[in-house]
Amino acid sequence: MKVKISLLLASTISLVALLPSNHVMAKTSEQASSKQAEAKQEHKSYRASKKVPAMRNRVYTQLARAQKLADEGNKSAGFEVLSEVEGRLSSLNGYEQAMLYNFYGFMHYANDDIEKAIISFTKVIRDESAIPDSLLISTNYSLAQLSMQKQDYAGALTHLKLWQKINAKPLTSNQDMLFAQVYYQDKQYVDCLMHIENAISTAKEKDKLPKENWLVLQRATHYELNQPKKVTKVMEQLVRLYSKPQYWLQLAGMYGEVGEENKQIAVMEAAYQAGYITKSSEIITLAQLYQFHGAPFKAAELLNDAIAVGTVVPIEQSLDLLARAYLGAKESGKAINVLKELSKIVEHGKYDALLSQTYLNTEQWKQAIFYADTAIVKSNGDNSASYLGNMYLAKGMANFNLKHFKDSLSAFVKAEKLPKIKKTAQQWTKYVKREQEDFQRYQQVSLVSIN
Repeated sequence: MKVKISLLLASTISLVALLPSNHVMAKTSEQASSKQAEAKQEHKSYRASKKVPAMRNRVYTQLARAQKLADEGNKSAGFEVLSEVEGRLSSLNGYEQAMLYNFYGFMHYANDDIEKAIISFTKVIRDESAIPDSLLISTNYSLAQLSMQKQDYAGALTHLKLWQKINAKPLTSNQDMLFAQVYYQDKQYVDCLMHIENAISTAKEKDKLPKENWLVLQRATHYELNQPKKVTKVMEQLVRLYSKPQYWLQLAGMYGEVGEENKQIAVMEAAYQAGYITKSSEIITLAQLYQFHGAPFKAAELLNDAIAVGTVVPIEQSLDLLARAYLGAKESGKAINVLKELSKIVEHGKYDALLSQTYLNTEQWKQAIFYADTAIVKSNGDNSASYLGNMYLAKGMANFNLKHFKDSLSAFVKAEKLPKIKKTAQQWTKYVKREQEDFQRYQQVSLVSIN
C-alpha cells in the first residue's frame, strides 16, 4: 500500500545563501585597506613568474579614505572619493585600477546593489596579469556567489570553474556545496551529487556531521533522479540527525513509496506518539495504515478521538473510513451510528445499502428491509447503481427470515433481472419456494392436529 504524504519532498530547493555578510567581501576589503607596507610585503609572496605593479601611496590613501567614510556610514562621500580616483583612471596602473573597482564592488555590495557589485568585481579581473593570484581567486569566488544571488547559475558556474582552476587548495565542504547548488539549479544532478558527497566526506574526515541543508539538497537531487530508495536513505539521516516533524512524516511516506509498509506504520506511529501528527490529513493517513495492517479498532479509536476534539472534520471521507473501521473491528452498533450520519449528509444510497447489509448481518431483518428500500429509492431507478442488486437480495433474505415468502420472492424476481446477480437470485428463488411449500404443509399438518 502506497500511502503518500506530501512531502515536504518539493522538487525545488530554497537555496541557503552561502554568502555570509562580511565574509568574502570583507576579506577583499581587508586586503585593500591594509597598510601600504604590508601590501608590498604580501606582494613578495606572489609567484615569481607573475610581476604585479605596486600600489602608490597617494592612491592607497584615497582608497583608504573612501573605505573609512563608508565604515562611518557616509556612503555617498565614500563613493565621491572613489569617483575622484576613477576620474584619473588613465594615470593608474593595472593593479591600482583593479583595487579601485574592488573597493567599488565591496561598497556596492554593502549598499545591497548586487548588480553594480558584479559589474565592479568583473572589472577587477579583466586584466589578470595586473593582479595577484589571491585577488583573482577571491574575486572569482565572490562573483560566483553574487551570480547565485541573482539566480544567474550559468554565470556562477563559469566563475566557480575559473576560481577552481587557479585555486591550488582542496575544496572545503562549503565550497563543494556551492558547486552542488549551482549544478542543482542548472539541472546537472549527477555533478551536484558528486559535490554533495565530497562535502559530506570532507566533514566526516574532520569528525563533523553533514549540515541539514546539505542533506535536504541531497534528498531533492535523488528525487529529481527518480531514486526513491536513496531518497529514503537520506530521509533516515535527516530523522536521525535533525529530528523534525516533517522529516518523520516524509520518511513514512517514502517507506510507503518503496514498499516497506511495516517501517512506514512504525514511523508514523512513533511520530504520533511524539506529538508530530496533528493535521487532519496525517491522522487519516495513519488510520488508513492501521486499516491496511489489520488493526481496524486502532483506526476507529484514532479517528473517533480526532473527530471528538475537532482535529478531523466529520465529512464523508472521514466518516466513511470510521464506519468501515468499526465494521472491520466487529463493532456493528458503532458502525451503524456512523452510517446513519452518512445517510443524512449524502444524497446517494451507498450508505443506506451498507446499513441494510449491516442490519442483515446482525439479523435485524426489519431494519435491513427499511434501509434496502431507502437505498433503492435513492438510486432513482438507475439499474447501474452498484448496490442495487445486493439490496434486492437483502430484501429477499430479510423477508424470507420473517416468513414473508411473497415479498421475498418478489424481491428475488427483481434481482433476477440484473445480470451480475441473476444466478444467485434464481438459486434463492428455488430455495424460498421449497421452504414456502414446506412451511405451508407444516401449517396444514399443525391445523389438522389441532382439529
